[in-house]
Formats: sequence, C-alpha cells, structure tokens
Amino acid sequence: MALHQHRQPGTSFAGWRKVTSATTSSDSTTDELAAPLAVARIAATTRLLTSLTFLWAFGDKAFGWGYATPAGKGWIDGGSPTKGFLSHVAAGPLEGTFHAWAGAAWVDWAFMLGLLGIGLALASGVALRAAAAAGTVMMALMWAAEWPPARHLSDGSLSMSTNPLVDYHVLYAAVLVMLAVIGAGRVWGLGTVWRSLPLVRRNGWLL
Repeated sequence: MALHQHRQPGTSFAGWRKVTSATTSSDSTTDELAAPLAVARIAATTRLLTSLTFLWAFGDKAFGWGYATPAGKGWIDGGSPTKGFLSHVAAGPLEGTFHAWAGAAWVDWAFMLGLLGIGLALASGVALRAAAAAGTVMMALMWAAEWPPARHLSDGSLSMSTNPLVDYHVLYAAVLVMLAVIGAGRVWGLGTVWRSLPLVRRNGWLL
C-alpha cells in the first residue's frame, strides 16, 4: 500500500501564505490610501483653526468686540491696534524702535492688513506660501517685542518668561510654514482651483 497522503484543498501552507499575504497586502494598501486623506483633513482643520485666530484678532482690533479691545476703542473708532502693545514693550534690543513705531499709521495698516490677509489666505486655502512668509515675519517681530530670552524687564522686574526660545509665536510660524509646504489648501479649500490658474502656475511663490 502506497504511503501517500493527499492534502485537502485549502490546507496547503504555501496557499495559506499566499492568501494571508494577499489579505495583508490589501489591508496595507487600504491603510496607505486612508492615511494621506486623514492627514490632509487634519491639516485642513489646523489651517481653518489658525485662520480663525488671525481673523478674530483682526475683527476684535478693528471693531472693538470687547475682548482684547474694549468697545468703542476699535480701529474704526479711531483707536490704534498697535499703540497699546508696542508702547509697553519693556525688554529686548528693539525696545526703543518699537516705542517709536507705536501708534504710527503705517504700522497700524501693515499689522491689520497682515492679520486680514493671512487669515483670508488660510481660510480659503490659497497663497499659503505668501501667507507663511508674511506670518513668519509678523511672528518674528512680535517675538522680538516680547523678547522671551529676557529674565528681567527694563525696570528690573521679572519678565515671567516661560521659555526663553520657543513660545507661541514660534509655533504659529512653524504651523504656517508646514501648511504651505504640504499644500494644505487642497482639502476643504480652493487650493486645487488656485493652483490651476495660469498666473499661479507660472509663479510658484503664489502657491
């Protein structure tokens, strides 16, 4: 009698490995397809939240909504959106410069247009590179005005700085650059349409 063992269909280890490999590959492919979409949606959410930060600051300073800017003290009421902050700068090598700039019309206009422009760019998902560049400059100037490295203010009191290097201004700048680099305006925004415009395609800095 021949000692030959017949294997039942589907019990082959080689076949099992193939089936398992195919299943694993399918799951992996699904994960790879889902991950970029999830990341894109998280980036879009971050973009929209950041836009609200800039747009709220513009609205409060322009119209005096009673939060950081008291009612009746808004820009449209004749108030200055920069005088209060810059005139109270009390540390850093640019202290005198910021005091001289406080309340100047050109500074008010540059600051407010910057807030509005960056906020609208983030909200719509267009011109994120320009928004990142402008936002980084703005955050750098605000960082210099607060001057976190100082342990003491010019009057000798403690600065109460929580971190001498990395504060929220640095984080905002990093977020703006990240959103521009990954093209975060293409999900829940007009980024795709914007990128298709001939003018934008010819001028990469407009992306």
